[in-house]
Amino acid sequence: MSEHALDSNGRLRHLITLEGLGRQHIEDLLDRACELRLAFADGACGPQLLRGRTIVNLFFEASTRTRSSFELAARRLGATVLNFEMSSSSTSKGETLEDTLATLEAMQADAFVVRHRENGTPERLARHAKRAAVLNAGDGNHAHPTQGLLDALTIRDRHPDFSRLKVTLCGDIRHSRVARSDLHVLGALGTGEIRLCGPAALMPPVDEFPGCRVFEDFDDALSGSDVLIMLRLQRERMAEALVSDEAEYFRRFGLTSERLRHAAPEALVMHPGPMNRGIEIAADVADGPQSVILEQVSNGIPVRMAALASLLGA
Repeated sequence: MSEHALDSNGRLRHLITLEGLGRQHIEDLLDRACELRLAFADGACGPQLLRGRTIVNLFFEASTRTRSSFELAARRLGATVLNFEMSSSSTSKGETLEDTLATLEAMQADAFVVRHRENGTPERLARHAKRAAVLNAGDGNHAHPTQGLLDALTIRDRHPDFSRLKVTLCGDIRHSRVARSDLHVLGALGTGEIRLCGPAALMPPVDEFPGCRVFEDFDDALSGSDVLIMLRLQRERMAEALVSDEAEYFRRFGLTSERLRHAAPEALVMHPGPMNRGIEIAADVADGPQSVILEQVSNGIPVRMAALASLLGA
């Protein structure tokens, strides 16, 4: 974890990655998310913890779920939200990101939610921030910490003891920032067994996640699994076409209702979205009784509330 992520009192100052964050910080964020989820349940007006604070969304990549979720989280807590339009900003005229951040910080912005195609950009801005908090909403294939947290919360709602779980991630792990944050949070929470599966060209280096079991056969990876996290093909991050035949990919690695029977009887089916139905997951599985995909979406709001409130000391 970045040395800049914690302040001198050990309080979380920025949220850049879950790697090295530690179990206690992660559980504190999940517990707070549960409290806020309850406080805002059924449309209730919960505590306005961020009234008078300003949150700036700096999204250099297109996003629907993450940007909307952060905006709803901030507004429900009473914050003012500025969605910064990159195409019409001074960055298009050559201004550096650091100067953009400094300008907005001078306008009393309290937190920046940053998504960028390049690894390391949120941490770079965190190093430059004088007062404001920086939250990573996804950078390259490096990290997506709030997605990792909401995935962990979705699992914990049904399985509080991670040590008893077998969790399988399947798909384009090599290019996935979600996979990395999921693997970091699953490791921190003491998951019993973590399995990785996908085409060899889409797997990370063997030494990147030494505690995981790697499978070439998806049916073997699924056997007895309690949680299945399906990942889409990240074609926008591939330097070359590593998967040429989508029908063949679905045959080998797509999650179908027949294939799901290899997993534990009530295995959870998860997907961070956006889904490519018929490529990594069949429609009837995505919409089926074991799917918690929409719960993941719902949990994103209290998780992001918890992250914003915790970083701003609210």
